[in-house]
Amino acid sequence: MKKRLICMISALSLLFTTTYGATVEGIGSGYKGDIKVKVTYEGNEITNVEVVEHEETNFTKKAMKQITKDIVAAQSTEVDNVAGATYTCEGIKEAVNAAVAAAGITLKAKTPAKAEEVVVADTTTDVVVVGGGGAGLTAAISAKEKGVNVILLEKMAMLGGNTNYATAGINAAESKLQEKLGVEDSAELFYQDTLKGGKNKNNPELLKTMTENSGEIITWLVDRGADLTEVTYTGGQSVKRIHRPTGGKAVGPMIVAALSETAEKQGIDIRTESTVKELLKEGDRVVGVKVEHKGKTYTIKAKAVVMATGGFGANPAMVEKYKPELKGFGSTNSPAITGEGITMVESVGGALVDMTEIQTHPTVVHNNTAMITEAVRGEGAILVNRDGKRFINELETRDVVSKAELEQEGKSAFLVFDETVREKLGAINGYINKGYAISGNDLEELAKKVGINGKNLVATMKQYNEYVKAGKDTEFNKNILPRELIKAPYYAIEVSPAVHHTMGGVSINTSAEVLTADGKVIKGLYAAGEITGGVHGANRIGGNAMTDITVFGKIAGESAAEYSKVTK
Repeated sequence: MKKRLICMISALSLLFTTTYGATVEGIGSGYKGDIKVKVTYEGNEITNVEVVEHEETNFTKKAMKQITKDIVAAQSTEVDNVAGATYTCEGIKEAVNAAVAAAGITLKAKTPAKAEEVVVADTTTDVVVVGGGGAGLTAAISAKEKGVNVILLEKMAMLGGNTNYATAGINAAESKLQEKLGVEDSAELFYQDTLKGGKNKNNPELLKTMTENSGEIITWLVDRGADLTEVTYTGGQSVKRIHRPTGGKAVGPMIVAALSETAEKQGIDIRTESTVKELLKEGDRVVGVKVEHKGKTYTIKAKAVVMATGGFGANPAMVEKYKPELKGFGSTNSPAITGEGITMVESVGGALVDMTEIQTHPTVVHNNTAMITEAVRGEGAILVNRDGKRFINELETRDVVSKAELEQEGKSAFLVFDETVREKLGAINGYINKGYAISGNDLEELAKKVGINGKNLVATMKQYNEYVKAGKDTEFNKNILPRELIKAPYYAIEVSPAVHHTMGGVSINTSAEVLTADGKVIKGLYAAGEITGGVHGANRIGGNAMTDITVFGKIAGESAAEYSKVTK
């Protein structure tokens, strides 16, 4: 309420007339923080909406441009959000509504002019990449850097896919940053940690490829604009291995922004709102795709196709098909992650592996789909139940923590941390802005606000801090104890498990070539990222998805490019 009052006073004080009309400002709440807009109007008609201040990630720029344009065209904020940027769009709408209210104008909604008819035509290229998330962008860039022509297709209006939702970081061993910070690690140790986390079900060749190329992929990403300056712990890792942006910001949007800018600079033909409906096959070889764009269909003939369409975590029917016990579970995934790429590959003879291996993430906002980064636990947050007591080693693997949470009263738990953890992680400010994190000046006040036993919470925290000072958790054997939680205010977020990652998918080899059930290569067809199976085994360790999609995205792009050079 206070913010809205300030907004209205500010807006009225800034109201003035120019040659082009009057302008007024308004503020709304985006995903990462406040969004300020400047609205220009004449009479009761908006002539322009400009976002002048925001804390959103770079990948939302296109969404901002689209939503402001749509608001002006419709003379209303009752317009569709841009898929993949819902919170940003809602924040802009809120800001425009505040500005309009402050100006005292009454908008008359219009029917937007009919969009120009989309012109599509059959075409040819060297490499087609299907999917514009982290794997697809990496594949497109690496193929382009091999000197071939590339078309990147993304069914949503924005690039990024599930990578936009990645928060914790990217795991790597033997990186230059680890070396600089004095972290002793090896690809072999990374391999063993991941094999243990995957319950020894991981494909050993694929896992070895990922771990041995992990340090190099960090350098590759940094060379293309990625901000990876910090290394910390995450669940299931024995050393500091998860690389993340400065200030603990979310890794995914940063990677998408860096790779998107690189792809644009390289002149890659990027086509959004373009859904691949079918893989084209001639004999034993895939030769292109059939595409639908705004109701129009066309074909792209290509010498090689890279499938990077993600998993199926946002397809409840498919999740239930392979793991019935997850019926009714929510999902942390982008709405784009519906598994049709897997089905298309299967239709041309591709084998599927590990399809029943579906992971839940233990720290998803209760009765919501917003995921809380594992870095919160990595920086020292504890998990308590309604009785105010710890019940698990917070840095156990995701499946173990998820199971333990479901055994608690209410099938949920509370992440509890102090101001020091908030200061370490920029992502937490977003949780506070969205109302996910509740604060208290002391533990008793916090407990009262969220409905847990305050006396027990105080005792639990006192005991935990003793473990930190002693360097040993004798209760749950947590071996990473980064700090005491002693600086007020304190924070709590109620969390519960939700479907997060599908470990199963298309069968590939170490060159990212798609394989049939008998292990034969399907010529001209490659896959990378969550569409594939085998890398993670029965459980994925936090931070390994980003490693998987970039390492194999790069391999897929390079392999497809080399194949296209020797194929007519």
